[in-house]
Amino acid sequence: MGELVLEANYNYGPADIVPIHPSNGTKSLEDHLVLQVITSNINITNSLVSREISRTGSKDWQGYEQNEQEAWLPITESRNGNTFSVTFHLLCSGFGMQALLLPVAFGTLGWAWGVTCWLLAYVWQLYTICLLVRLHQPLPGSVRYSRYLQLAIAAFGAKLGKLLAIFPTMYLSGGTCAMLIITGGGTLKLLFKTMCNGEATCLAKSLSGAEWFLVFTCMAILIAQLPNLNSLTGLSLIGAITAVLYSTMIWVLSIHKGKPSGVSYSPPEIANSDMSKISNILNALGIIALAFRGHNLVLEIQGTLPSSPKHSSHKPMCKGVAVSYLIIAMCQLPLAIAGFWVYGNKVPYNGGLLTAFSQVHGPNTSKYTMGFIYILFLANCLCTFQVYAMPVFDNLEARYTSKKKQRCPRWVRIGIRLFFGGLIFFVAVAFPFLGSLAPLIGGITLPLTLAYPCFMWLSMKKPRPNGFVWCLNLGLGCFGVVFSVLLAVAAAWTLADKGLTANFLKP
Repeated sequence: MGELVLEANYNYGPADIVPIHPSNGTKSLEDHLVLQVITSNINITNSLVSREISRTGSKDWQGYEQNEQEAWLPITESRNGNTFSVTFHLLCSGFGMQALLLPVAFGTLGWAWGVTCWLLAYVWQLYTICLLVRLHQPLPGSVRYSRYLQLAIAAFGAKLGKLLAIFPTMYLSGGTCAMLIITGGGTLKLLFKTMCNGEATCLAKSLSGAEWFLVFTCMAILIAQLPNLNSLTGLSLIGAITAVLYSTMIWVLSIHKGKPSGVSYSPPEIANSDMSKISNILNALGIIALAFRGHNLVLEIQGTLPSSPKHSSHKPMCKGVAVSYLIIAMCQLPLAIAGFWVYGNKVPYNGGLLTAFSQVHGPNTSKYTMGFIYILFLANCLCTFQVYAMPVFDNLEARYTSKKKQRCPRWVRIGIRLFFGGLIFFVAVAFPFLGSLAPLIGGITLPLTLAYPCFMWLSMKKPRPNGFVWCLNLGLGCFGVVFSVLLAVAAAWTLADKGLTANFLKP
């Protein structure tokens, strides 16, 4: 479903009004010219619409007004966003718990290679975001692709587009929500334990892991009753602020309290084979690449902006991308460098820098300070859940509106959100080890971030063959696919070598 934005000019001046039928009953040469221009414009417009219909295989583009179904769905229901709202959405969805693992990657790569690889990954993913922003509406007045799957189908065709994009987009929405339940439930447990301050009677009243997951899920689904993506602007602002605050507090407090004794900056494990060394390096590169997230939501976020032939949505979106990713860079790089400097190779993969801080400096830190950090982290998880769940709600509501030809009633929307919450809660309880599979599944979905936007640009913009832009996008796209395959292979080899603690239904 897209939107064809065309605008007719009804502002005619006196000089533009020519009588079609003169008083003498004959048609003048001016009349013929006016009719010819009008007919030509109609043919051009109809040709544009026909081309969009043939390319997408959908009849949703017929007519000149917005597709009615677009106004019924959560992502495109409200299009009165602005630069501030998209900045908040991008920050909330693009910066989070994955950044806490960056010191782990630096422990394998070292200072120089760690910073260099981070800079390369930052520039690469920022470039692909810019491609997506420009492809959202390839031409002024043309179709708006407000969902990643729509753009993939338009660029690669219906069959290939669905094959390449459905699993990554659904996993990056549903899978991320499941991970947020696992992480948020664990944070609730840590918060309760911290506030108990070691009292046996208090700790005895603690809930089980599944019950903490349920508490977080209920909180998330209660907040998820907001109707559309644009209505989440306030929550995204809270999510962005909390992410910046807790990440800054962790590395500032870590430096303030100093390095623990016996800190080492060498790799934590000595590889006993060449394959182990290669696997460790690839896993470290994967941590850096996966620290940048949210590409599956860029088009959806841009879909909340108004657009017209004279004022395209890409200008405010570009401003939002520039501001948000400048802030992300200012948060991620100090987090990685300071975290590695303080803890060295003692940063665990499970929990990253937050776990390292709580284990090393937690005992000599005020319980209120630790509790405040946990509350910030929990609030960020709740806000991020809303943004990542919205594409799933949009997809489910699209199925309903396509069948019923009407807007979802309130009770249907509530039912969809309850169904999704129950399903994701079951996934989180059944697979509490999902975080251990993140490098493997993340490697499979990484082309959505690094490769597909480059191929989409080649397919839709058709730059001059063998030119700089053509070679750049082809090279980045191919390298992104190869890199993703290598990451998936390295993650699978690591799981086979070290094993997996599959605690099914035992969070």
